[in-house]
Amino acid sequence: MTATEAPSKPFGWRFTSPLLLGSTLNPINTSMLATALVGIGVDFHAGPGTTASLVSILYLFSAVSQPTMGKLSTVFGPRRIFLIGVGILLVAGFIGALAPSFAFLLVSRALIGVGTAAAFPTAMSLVRRRADSLGTGVPTRVLGNFSIAAQVTAVVGLPLGGLLTGAFGWRALFAVNIPLAIISIVLTFVGVAKDEPIPKEGRERLLVSLDIPGIALFAGTITSLLFFLGDLKHPFWWLLALTVLVGVALVLWERRATRPMIDVRMLARRKPLQRTYIRQILISLGTYAMLYGVSQWMEQSRGLSASVVGLVLIPLSVLSIIVARFVSGRGWIRWPLVLSGAALIGAAAVGVFITDQSPIWVLIGMSLLVGLTSGLGGFANQAALYIETPADEIAVGSGLLRTSTNVAAIFSSSIIGLSFGAIATDGGLHVLSLALAVIGIALVLLSVLDHRIPANANPG
Repeated sequence: MTATEAPSKPFGWRFTSPLLLGSTLNPINTSMLATALVGIGVDFHAGPGTTASLVSILYLFSAVSQPTMGKLSTVFGPRRIFLIGVGILLVAGFIGALAPSFAFLLVSRALIGVGTAAAFPTAMSLVRRRADSLGTGVPTRVLGNFSIAAQVTAVVGLPLGGLLTGAFGWRALFAVNIPLAIISIVLTFVGVAKDEPIPKEGRERLLVSLDIPGIALFAGTITSLLFFLGDLKHPFWWLLALTVLVGVALVLWERRATRPMIDVRMLARRKPLQRTYIRQILISLGTYAMLYGVSQWMEQSRGLSASVVGLVLIPLSVLSIIVARFVSGRGWIRWPLVLSGAALIGAAAVGVFITDQSPIWVLIGMSLLVGLTSGLGGFANQAALYIETPADEIAVGSGLLRTSTNVAAIFSSSIIGLSFGAIATDGGLHVLSLALAVIGIALVLLSVLDHRIPANANPG
């Protein structure tokens, strides 16, 4: 079957299952390792600061690699790059499972970041290619499934990591990628049509098509930005200056590049797309800061155990999934974005008045509001990106959307640190809540005042 043939179920599970599975591998690897850091530190005689680098290195390599893999997919084909990414994950699983030293674990996590980064941008490209070839319009249910899958695995990763670590040791968290990668490869060969042959001129002008200088400048910009955002308690201002300097060089280079990695001219023309990335940062920043900040407060000030905190957060995940399914089924975009900001403001308002004596049901109520922010905003922003991005730029554009999420995740850790200090107190929670209220207000204004946001993904 070629890529242009019209199957009876163009977005059935045979086609979507490998793409969904592949797209979940990054969030599940991000959250799963948290339960194993202590054991890894004991085995390799490494302190908390050293073991935490296993988390940050995956964020870093993912943030850089996602749009890069999107660019590679436009040159070599999305199916090929998807399979290459899963193949890298397979190798990373073996390296981590058999690692004789901590350095090998760092290499494994870096490769996991690169390999899993290929999945989402290539999956979005494959979906767009099929939808455009069959004239199906915006496949809102498929986009909703991607949003739901990322939310589910990000939450499931923590208990799954604890289960695997408890039963088989921390090496199982690396080894589990081996069967997942093999399953993804098999499902892709079965359900996803082959890419078109690479054009002859593509081989002859490979270096021009890849835009290696653009990739290097983007990597430098994101790397320096993430290192700066990672420690705002003791900011290295030279890193911010370096970010600006390399970022300007990136824009200047991409403006003159024949086949730019990031089409900055297109991005400059499409103001709604710029605002979509800003909204993604705000939604992710609010969600991560509230989720991890409040979790820390519940353990340190409210005195809840980690297992109880997990139970308190379950309704958040459930509501987020239900809302994402409901909204994606109707293709709504504008009002979900507005309401996601309103829900974040509501959660922040509750947080301002919470103390260590507040009942559990208040904490659950606050977490439900965060679930609304995630469920409403996640799908709507993804659908907005799909509509606003040209078909030949959807892979890079989707990669940049995930990079925005990575930047927000790193930034949120600094906001939490600045709000709490050494321990998560009631006063620190109130400061964090006020910061989140500002983020929520900005999100509402950015959604209400942006008249270019469509009300529905498929109007009429």
